[in-house]
Amino acid sequence: MNDITKLIEPRILKGFRDFTAEEVIKRNYLKSKIVEVFELYGFEPLETPAIEYLETFTGNIGADENLFFKFEDQGGRSVALRYDQTVPTCRYVAQNINNLQLPYKRYQIQSVWRAEKPQKGRYREFVQCDADIFGVNGWEADAEVIALTLDIYKNLGFKNYIVKINDRALFKDVPYAVIVAVDKLDKVGEEGVIKEMVGKGYSSEEATSMLKSILTVKPNETVTKILSYLKDLGLNENQFVFDPTIARSFSYSSGPIWEVVIPGFTSGSVLGGERFDNLIGRFINKSIPGTGFGLGFDRTLEAMEEFKLFPDQKTKTKALVTVFGRDFLGQSLALVKKLRGAGINTELYSDSEAKLGKQVKYADKKSIPYTVVLGEEEAQKGEYMLKNMQTGQQQSLSLESLISSLKNN
Repeated sequence: MNDITKLIEPRILKGFRDFTAEEVIKRNYLKSKIVEVFELYGFEPLETPAIEYLETFTGNIGADENLFFKFEDQGGRSVALRYDQTVPTCRYVAQNINNLQLPYKRYQIQSVWRAEKPQKGRYREFVQCDADIFGVNGWEADAEVIALTLDIYKNLGFKNYIVKINDRALFKDVPYAVIVAVDKLDKVGEEGVIKEMVGKGYSSEEATSMLKSILTVKPNETVTKILSYLKDLGLNENQFVFDPTIARSFSYSSGPIWEVVIPGFTSGSVLGGERFDNLIGRFINKSIPGTGFGLGFDRTLEAMEEFKLFPDQKTKTKALVTVFGRDFLGQSLALVKKLRGAGINTELYSDSEAKLGKQVKYADKKSIPYTVVLGEEEAQKGEYMLKNMQTGQQQSLSLESLISSLKNN
């Protein structure tokens, strides 16, 4: 067997995934519910390239730069796959600042790539959902995107979720290595944080003292004003709190920071946000403040599945039109055209020689809710047999009644 005909083993790289139709329907549902809230708040969409110059990301991420998917392209340029969406957006704002109306409010939903060690809830390619406000120095912009955060999880149907809020200004005198360690508190506990600090050169006493100092910090004026804003907006006070241990280890964080946790969901926080006033200054000699968040799409999806928040929908097809032999193919095609013209998602069975039982079984396996049969008897009466695949109920209907029934059920 030569190389041209040699079979290729069907496989994918670790940390990457295929998605079935049912999974894609869920992902699209989640995306649409998030976009509803983004656009309710007046944010507009943005998309950036999958590949950026490596220098775009270098020095802007912090301790995790070893997770870049980086390589040299055919032109000898050092490039990287999109690691996050905040940095490319700052590059975009700097590149287009003369054409943007400030405040600039954008949302972005695209894939990012990180050379993570694959594990439950962590993938090498995954979707992020970001929303940011550029051009506002005041804490009001931070409060607005935090309110947006709260309304997203309300719109998704969660009953119990908490936004934990802090301010990087409260870490002003804390070394960055300590901030990185404290950021892992929820995962490793106090002993784990102290152990990591010791591993970075601090004595056990120093590490214990610094952690204790952080745990007893009180909210500053900025955090207090944000909490008041959210209260005045009528949001549930049980769903936003000050938490001095929220650290956010991105090196560009420069002000208010926050994370969303869902009690009972053990895979970690589902959203993280921060102010990043200094990041655009890496690209342009202007001071342009920014604040916003990245929503963990996969973790949020997993939480929705765990709490059964997705509608029971395995397909977008409403009806399967069967073909009662090739002699009836033309009439079935005419019916399909009319149903689709009425806005009803309709599939035509592709094999006109297949037996009717096989066609009905196909609809059942695909969870298509209705089948429509047009046979000799129906053709003579000018009617159509509609079968509810869940109940098994059948009824003979005129075209007008068929369309009405499918649209209203």
